[in-house]
Amino acid sequence: MTSDHNVDTPTHPHGHIKSFVRHRSYMSANQKESTERLMPKWAIPYQNALLNPAEVFGRHAPVILEIGFGMGETTLKIAQARPDEDFLCVEVFDAGVGALLRRIDEHEVSNIRILQHDAVEIVRDMIAPDSLNGVHIYFPDPWPKKRHHKRRLIQPPFIKLLSSRLRPGGYIHCATDWEHYAEQMLEVLSAEPLLENTADGFAPRPEYRPVTKFEARGLRLGHGVWDLIFKRL
Repeated sequence: MTSDHNVDTPTHPHGHIKSFVRHRSYMSANQKESTERLMPKWAIPYQNALLNPAEVFGRHAPVILEIGFGMGETTLKIAQARPDEDFLCVEVFDAGVGALLRRIDEHEVSNIRILQHDAVEIVRDMIAPDSLNGVHIYFPDPWPKKRHHKRRLIQPPFIKLLSSRLRPGGYIHCATDWEHYAEQMLEVLSAEPLLENTADGFAPRPEYRPVTKFEARGLRLGHGVWDLIFKRL
């Protein structure tokens, strides 16, 4: 979870409130080494120009965007289980980027590329309309304090933008272990006219989303986890 430092006075030149706070985070020696060695190979720099996934991955394949991959454990498992799809994976924190780069290298996975930048700007500037087959947003920062709810990633303007980047039939899959955020997600996603719910309310966890160690521990303690899967009309 991100720090509350300076969260009450967000500023951003492009007019949206960031859902994260950049601060120095600890990186292990392995993560630092992986970042220096592997970023040029597996990462894509932000640019104010549309991305061509076929050029990036060297093939034409369905593209899935993942926003906020943490340390990349789930990302790797999904990409390994779905080798015929390509994954554009967004994370802002250095330690997570270094960890996923190391996983990619160790497991010789070729269908993941990393973008270390603000997700809103990436979707707005680099993702073409009607181009994505899916979007994964798993356990985004819940910003539990009421005064910080405006910082939550799942907000109507962003979901409208994100929906426009999906192909018809493409999906948005969100998951959270905060019930209040789950309810907000359901409200926001249900209100977007380009989307329809694939379930009656919350969805069962699909087999392709593995249960993380953190999630499994929470489930054993009786904590809830809510999945939402909406499709583009």
